[in-house]
This record gives sequence, C-alpha cells and structure tokens, in this order.
Amino acid sequence: MAIPGLTIIGESINDSVPSTKKLFDENDVPGLLELARNQDEKGAAYIDVNVGARSPEFMADLVRRIQTITAKPLSIDTPDPAIAEAGLRAYDPERAGGRKPILNSISALRLQMFDLWAVRPFMPILMASERFESGASCANANRTAEETRRTARALLEEAQRRTPGFMNGQAVIDPGIAPIGSDCEGQLRRVLESLALIHADPFFTGVHMSVGLSNFTVMLPSKRADGSPVKGPLESAFLTLAMPRGLDTIIGSTVRKYEILPAGHPALACLEDILKLEGFDTLMRLKEFYA
Repeated sequence: MAIPGLTIIGESINDSVPSTKKLFDENDVPGLLELARNQDEKGAAYIDVNVGARSPEFMADLVRRIQTITAKPLSIDTPDPAIAEAGLRAYDPERAGGRKPILNSISALRLQMFDLWAVRPFMPILMASERFESGASCANANRTAEETRRTARALLEEAQRRTPGFMNGQAVIDPGIAPIGSDCEGQLRRVLESLALIHADPFFTGVHMSVGLSNFTVMLPSKRADGSPVKGPLESAFLTLAMPRGLDTIIGSTVRKYEILPAGHPALACLEDILKLEGFDTLMRLKEFYA
C-alpha cells in the first residue's frame, strides 16, 4: 500500500538507470513500454520519461508510444529545451484524462523553459537547490534553508509572470536531495528545514514539494550486515521526517515498499541522530546503521 497523500512519479524509464540504459541502447522499445505498464499497474501517478542525450524525435516517438499503453500522465524529464519541446508537443492530454504533463525540471539557469508553456501547459518541477546571481558565471549551490526558500520563491514568481493563468497548485518545488552516504555538510538538515520553511510560508500555499528519493541512498549497500535492507528503510525514514514538513511527491520506485516508520525504528533513529551531528560523524553514524 502506498503512503496516503504521497504521489509517486515512476522513475524507471531513465537513461541513467543501467538496466534501462541497456534497453535504450538496444532500441528495445517494447521493454521500455513494459516498464511504463508495470509502473502504471503498481501505482505510479505519473510516468517519468528521460531519454538522456538522444534526439528530440526519439523523445517524441517514445512519448506517443507510452501513451498508447497507459492513461497515466507523463513527466517529461530533460534539461534540454529541444528534447523537452518535442516531448510536450507529442504529449496528448486527452489520453491522460485531460491532465497536464510534468516538466522536470526548471532551474535558475533554465528559465527559458517556461516559454514551452505556449507549446503545452505543464506542471513544472522547480529546482531550488541552486541560485544564479547577477554577474556570476555559474550557479551557486544553496547551503541554507533560507537560500533554498528564496530560490523557490524567485522561481515561483517567474512561473507566475511567464505562464498565463498559472496557479500555485500547478507547481512542484524540489529543494534538491543529496546522497546521505556523502553528506558531511548538513544537506539532510537543509532539505528538511527548507521543506518546513516553504510549507509555513503563505506565499507558497497550494504548491507541491518533491525530491528524487532514490538519490538519497544511491551510494549505500543494499543490505545491512544482518541481511536486512538498507535503502528502503532509510528512504522511509526520510519520508517519515519530510511529509509532516510538506513533502507530498517523490520521483521514486513502484517496487520499493515505502512506509511511515514508528518512533524508535533503527533507520529513523539513524537519521534523527545524523541531524544532530556534524561533518564526518554523520557518516560514522550511518555506517553504524548498516554495518
């Protein structure tokens, strides 16, 4: 059973997943369609479509084919405006019950992607993990919850300014989650505090908030020393802490069992301890959990 109130964007059709990349490289479109079908059947509310560096035409064709086997709306996932435009043009809202696609994602360095609203209205995922300051040659990573909140506000204001009829409920804000296996800088604390700040700010009333949940455990072993799983419990522990702070959406797995953990659960206790620690001590506490 899915957690009530949690929307899952199925993550499997993504060129960065080794098993899926093999399907892409072999042009195994039936295999990709089977991934879409399986995620639909297992409860995904949206199906993510990330074709990597392949052509806009490939994205358009895959979107059309996926929409022949599922009525779930799609998440067009690419930083490339041309690939994004092709996916949005190919998307047929009628095949998804009139529901808009998601566009993943728009950041401070990709504001021109708001112009694709004229091609097809969409729900943008607004990446608030980095900001662009006037005169800078590149984006700066946000290090505090307040920096993240300000970036999220600037992106939402841009969405309201550039997309006619845009409402907060059409936006998904992603504060950017870091792998817990390399987090010596308090990124877990920043993400959770960012969610809480945005959730409490009336300016953001109605917005959705999301993370790419599998990124949280990407560097960790699959099992603890006693043979019990590592990644699922830690991801559930994150959800247990994040959902009361406003998180309601994830890009995640339809196979993994997510749940709200009870107080005292070892994975939840691990994250609660990490929030109180600094630097290398956080990694030692994590290692204590899985070893």
